Amino acid sequence: MIKFLKSVRMLLGLLICAMLLSSCASIVSKSIYPISIHSTPDQANILITDGIGQTIFQGKTPAIVPLSAGAGFFRRAQYQVTISHEGYKDRVVPVIFGIDPWYFGNIAIGGIIGMLIVDPATGAMWALETPYINETLTKLPESGEPQVKILHIDDVPSHLRASMKELPKAQR
Repeated sequence: MIKFLKSVRMLLGLLICAMLLSSCASIVSKSIYPISIHSTPDQANILITDGIGQTIFQGKTPAIVPLSAGAGFFRRAQYQVTISHEGYKDRVVPVIFGIDPWYFGNIAIGGIIGMLIVDPATGAMWALETPYINETLTKLPESGEPQVKILHIDDVPSHLRASMKELPKAQR
């Protein structure tokens, strides 16, 4: 019986240590997330930069790129995805990470070490909020192709204002 009680105490002690030394988000969640990037038209260039402007990835759409959620102790990663294609206007899309709800599981399960050390250090306290990017690029006007540009009257040069005529109310 004494041997059994020692075994139970030892098992209980191991469980308590495991709870105090584990972290909820690190166990249940992850610190690297795949982001899916698509565009219309296909085969657009992708450039992903981090928060300090360093290139993380270059390629073509469609692509799936793994991105780290953390950028240091208690710091979420920040990325910008630039999608470009010849003859189209570039699109810049931010990648957003927010607090992972599992991070608060440390209060009940992971303990103080998980909440203040493990999850912040591994980046597991952050979760990807934009798991996919699907952008339709806008075609640039061809050079020489007629364009309509709407200006405020104050932006029209004075030498052109003299030749302007007011439209009849039926055409406005």
